[in-house]
Amino acid sequence: MPVDAYAMLPPYRIKVVEPIPFLDPQQRRQALADAGYNPFELRADQITIDLLSDSGTGATSAAQEAAAALGDESYAGARSWFRFRDEVRDLTGYPHLLPVHQGRAGERVLFTSLLEPGQLCLSNTHFDTTRANVTLAGAEARDLPCPAAFDLDSADPFKGDIDLDALAATLTGPERDRVGLVLVTITNNGLGGQPVSMANLTAVRDLCRAHGVPFFLDAARFAENAWLVGQREPGYRDWTPRQIASHAFGLADGCVVSLKKDGLSAIGGLIGLRDDDLFARCEANLIATEGFSTYGGLAGHDLERLAQGLREVVDPAYLRARAASTARLARLVNEAGVDTVQPAGIHALYLNAGRLLPHLSPAEFPGHALGCQLYLDGGIRCAELGSLYLGGMDDRHRLVTPAPFELVRLAIPRRVYTDTHFEYVAAVLADIAKEPGRVPGYRVVSSPPLLRHFKVRLAQLPTAGGGTD
Repeated sequence: MPVDAYAMLPPYRIKVVEPIPFLDPQQRRQALADAGYNPFELRADQITIDLLSDSGTGATSAAQEAAAALGDESYAGARSWFRFRDEVRDLTGYPHLLPVHQGRAGERVLFTSLLEPGQLCLSNTHFDTTRANVTLAGAEARDLPCPAAFDLDSADPFKGDIDLDALAATLTGPERDRVGLVLVTITNNGLGGQPVSMANLTAVRDLCRAHGVPFFLDAARFAENAWLVGQREPGYRDWTPRQIASHAFGLADGCVVSLKKDGLSAIGGLIGLRDDDLFARCEANLIATEGFSTYGGLAGHDLERLAQGLREVVDPAYLRARAASTARLARLVNEAGVDTVQPAGIHALYLNAGRLLPHLSPAEFPGHALGCQLYLDGGIRCAELGSLYLGGMDDRHRLVTPAPFELVRLAIPRRVYTDTHFEYVAAVLADIAKEPGRVPGYRVVSSPPLLRHFKVRLAQLPTAGGGTD
């Protein structure tokens, strides 16, 4: 058997399926116009291939559904809570655990309990809701990505690392007293889904201990990070993904996790803590806003699915097949003439829209334009990570500060699409790459002040030929 064929072989077979919609081109044009050219505003029944997010969009296993049938819905002290707690404690080693309904709830509880107004939260990269929750807590979110992250074509294996020199300079510089938290995201979703090395995490731990600053993980994709560490970092080749993940959790003072990713569930999250006093503050906050501390806004059947999912997600056969499938999609897309952030991660593929669409300036949002064209041509929904998401705008919605890159994220739901679906995605991209000049730009019509990409409305600009798509 060829090595690639074995690597891509999923360790499961399909048991239940659901139909996917196929709209004709005119219907897609109308749907996108009605949505204000914002993919977040499209209806699910207007999407053929949905790569908008890998959060809560995966398929559950037969074992997870069987476990869910045992869900105990008692308000306090449910059996399901103890099964969930024991599984998470065995994985992470944290003595204090709080369930939450999703990661951003955990961020809100943790940041408002830990950060004070005016403090700094330092990270390799804050993702959108993380940055928003830091801001809402009155603190400042500051990114310190490693230098290698800015070379999209580099094969550097750990472009998700935090910049240790910049971190040390901040911890010893004039702003040292402002630093309230160091938060490392694994994998680094905001910069190409790149992993963080164990060497980097160990160095962060040492710096934070030396300066008395809490060090937390944003560990939504802890299993995928562990797999990439095992494949790329010397010294961990003989470790299992679970062993690597547990070691990573052991380096930090705590974690906040969206379990809608590597929990293999549609809902759920957790906060893990070592400090007794911080736990007491977070628990009081949680009870007041999310639910009692043994359910945190989750049903018993959700806790059961999560406990089982946390066992399945560190299965080497599952991670090997998922990584190989994403790598194959990257090869197909590159062969179609579209560059991607290198090397490929696991949970998503990041398209270099700025390079594919040089006729569009950052103010015309080439990342967003490519995402819209994928929907118009193929019913494929995805997300922009470029100037629409990261750029600075004035009060008339005009771009003032472009993003460093114009990217499109194709997020891969877990255990949902086959390689035939991904071949279709690559074929649609290939058609766009043959005539990229036909892709129009966009302008912002209206936008909220925070997290604008979720609710922004746009208008399509005329193409060079004078028309719109």
